[in-house]
Amino acid sequence: MSHPHPPCAAGSNGPLAGVRIMDLSRILAGPTCTQLLGDYGAEVIKVERPGLGDDTRAWGPPYVTDPDGKPTSESAYYLSANRNKRSVSVDISNASGAETVRRMVPQFDVFIENFKVGGLAQYGLDHATLLRDNPGLIYCSITGFGQTGPNAHKPGYDLLAQAFGGIMSLTGAPEGEPTKVGVGIADVVCGLYAATAILAALRHRDMTGQGQHIDIALADTTVAWLVNAGTNYLTSGTPQPRLGNQHPNIVPYQVFAASDGHLIVAAGNDAQYSRLCRLLTRDDLATDPRFATNLLRVEHRDVLIPILAAEIACHARDHLVRGMEDAGVPGGPINTLPDVFASDQVAARDMVVSMPESRASSGKVDLIGNPVKFSQTPVTYRHAPPTCGQDNDLLAALLADPNGKETA
Repeated sequence: MSHPHPPCAAGSNGPLAGVRIMDLSRILAGPTCTQLLGDYGAEVIKVERPGLGDDTRAWGPPYVTDPDGKPTSESAYYLSANRNKRSVSVDISNASGAETVRRMVPQFDVFIENFKVGGLAQYGLDHATLLRDNPGLIYCSITGFGQTGPNAHKPGYDLLAQAFGGIMSLTGAPEGEPTKVGVGIADVVCGLYAATAILAALRHRDMTGQGQHIDIALADTTVAWLVNAGTNYLTSGTPQPRLGNQHPNIVPYQVFAASDGHLIVAAGNDAQYSRLCRLLTRDDLATDPRFATNLLRVEHRDVLIPILAAEIACHARDHLVRGMEDAGVPGGPINTLPDVFASDQVAARDMVVSMPESRASSGKVDLIGNPVKFSQTPVTYRHAPPTCGQDNDLLAALLADPNGKETA
């Protein structure tokens, strides 16, 4: 089945050129999803509350500063997930605004929202209503706990998802408190799952003409990415304890303190472990019957790790890292964020991108680049994260011209 919209203009030759997405999501999970699809060439229209917009616009500091050094209304948090979008401000809480959105929907392929379960029904913007009127629409709902189940009514926050989904029980020092991951990882992974689900639904729609409702929850996706830890429990019936930076199934695979800083050692097999022992001039540890295989090392980790820690503490970090690299033992330093963004590897992979931004004192904003490298349809960076309602002129154009193209 041919696609109903023409390819977008403005240099978008991405694999999703011609796909239109109406984005009523905010915070991080939904915006992560739609930014990714926008990077792939989709035309994303972000529908925001007039005067306020996405909650994260105010989640600072830091904020972009204007030429006078004053903070603008755009936080770094907001910038992190909202490039390659246009913003229109519509008050869906009144009949006129809701009708405006309903009139635009037929010109879109995807509708994504993260309101509470049933929250959009009062405005006639729920999936049942919009799919009835637009049977080819892909309607994606992101919530905390999904559209069904005893927790469906509960709000969705990253911290709640990390707690409910069990990842916090696995993270942190063995004798310390349960710890969340240092970024909103439940939101981010949920956004990635949502993006792949939308792509699969578009594939189905393009073959059959049939749209559908995608129900995706922070709690569900957090449970899904328990991966080996979750499956270890399902297989053994024994919950994984907090191990700090140690691995439940591989030893040694963790952080160690050198004489002048920390590094990681990730000896994933017996040969790598043997080479590590040789590097430390402790070949006896490779042949010791307690440590000769990974299974034995896991069983005797409480004996082996203090021995390795004492040996590694005698070496300078960078000297040992170079030795490990030469010996073929996986490992390396633990980079700070300044280390990361100063890295020649990050530069070579274009993982920092600068986009023109007239409001910023420098005339640009620096953003984290998209990690996907297409050979034929490269990612494009077409629009800096917009101000709330920046593109309200598009409203009339979309309502008047159903096949209007994305503009530069």
